[in-house]
Amino acid sequence: MSGKRPWLLTVSVADLAFLYAPIVVLILFSFNASRLSSAWQGFTLQWYETLARDEALWASVRNSLVVAFGSTAAATVLGVGAAIGMERLSARRQWLAEGALILPLVIPEVMMGVALMSFFVLLKWRLSLSTIMIGHVTFNLPIVVIMIRARLRKLDPALEEAARDLGATEWQAFRRITLPLVFPAIVGAALMCFTISLDDFIVTFFTAGPGSTTLPLRVYSMVRSGISPEINALSTILVLLSMGLIGLALVLQRK
Repeated sequence: MSGKRPWLLTVSVADLAFLYAPIVVLILFSFNASRLSSAWQGFTLQWYETLARDEALWASVRNSLVVAFGSTAAATVLGVGAAIGMERLSARRQWLAEGALILPLVIPEVMMGVALMSFFVLLKWRLSLSTIMIGHVTFNLPIVVIMIRARLRKLDPALEEAARDLGATEWQAFRRITLPLVFPAIVGAALMCFTISLDDFIVTFFTAGPGSTTLPLRVYSMVRSGISPEINALSTILVLLSMGLIGLALVLQRK
């Protein structure tokens, strides 16, 4: 076994390099003084300063934050209730409920976007930030349920039963026993949903309307005119923000 460990280490390092080398290059060239990404011509913060003066970009950032906060709050509240309710169902009903909830994660995102757009058009609902928010809730809700249920299954049911035996109501037992114990998982799920919502493009593309351009849509419109150092700078900020939020969510989930 000891003879195989160097090979395992080499493969692990190669995997990490494959995953993170493009990100490192992206971050590096966001500080490149040249407008072309083919050669390094010196260090500069010019492209970050240009981003700071881009009013259209900041408008898309505001839209993305509104959608991310709104969809995260709705998905978290609905997901916590669904997870607790599913734990109290019979095994057969749990299986059916899990299959229905996981479906949005299984089907291709393009199909989900087209289905949501068709649904809103059928209802004659004008595409706006609210339709984007509803679309994000549909794929964030299963994530919350999965993460909360994973935490609930690790709890000792005797704790809540003891609280009920001592005179606590069902709501008091949930608020004082269950909720504090699953709170780290709730925060972790919320951070995960916020990150996914902030980065989503496909569902947003199909459910967005005039005046509801989010940051990923703005980046897409910038990329169509060619890769520039501004896009590298913006992508660097998004990558670091996403990695930080996901890392924090994993730490909280582990606790």
